[in-house]
Amino acid sequence: MNPQPSEYESRIEARPDFSFLTVRLQTGQTIKVEASAMATMDTNLRMKTKMRGGLRRLFTGESLFINEFTAQNGPGEIGIAPGSPGDMDHASLKEGEVLFLQNTAYVASSPSVTLETKWQGLIKGFFSGESLFLIKCTGPGDLWFNTFGGMIAIDVNGSYTVDTGHIVAFSSSLDYRVGRIGGYKSLFFSGEGLFCHFSGTGRLWIQTRKISAFARWILPFRPAKRSK
Repeated sequence: MNPQPSEYESRIEARPDFSFLTVRLQTGQTIKVEASAMATMDTNLRMKTKMRGGLRRLFTGESLFINEFTAQNGPGEIGIAPGSPGDMDHASLKEGEVLFLQNTAYVASSPSVTLETKWQGLIKGFFSGESLFLIKCTGPGDLWFNTFGGMIAIDVNGSYTVDTGHIVAFSSSLDYRVGRIGGYKSLFFSGEGLFCHFSGTGRLWIQTRKISAFARWILPFRPAKRSK
């Protein structure tokens, strides 16, 4: 994915552990932001909340709502803090260009970027133990997305295999299928999940940690309930 000029002045700070996005809006300019991600804003910014994606988004783990912020009577800045601790990246999508995000990776975008929930199907979603849905982002416009943990961008030319829990985003030029490595004993007892096998030419973003593994790691440290 070739770098394209951005329509916004922006900066990402506190990388890679607790990334914080600041975007400067010119008078009349609008940005779409994931619900609850706004941390700071100038007083001349006005917010409008919209529902997106319909009721099926109740099953995706995403918010049903998205907020639009518009600068009125002068420019202003908005600070955006994603929910999960990790890194953040930016992509400038060309007309018709598509980027797929895992369902919790979306942070913000231009109003011109179309967001659509994409059903992965039972084989690609349910049996992987991950989300059944992806977010299909179609340009033109700016797009910001985040990770749980650090972020690594990989240029795939041929084939590449990634644990489904480590996938953040990938370009639509990549084909993918979900499968296991080893037999069913390995699937249930190795501690590994299913893997996504990518093929073709395109860019893939992965995260250095996955939430399910982190949840298992902290489980022994939770205080035990005392029986009465």
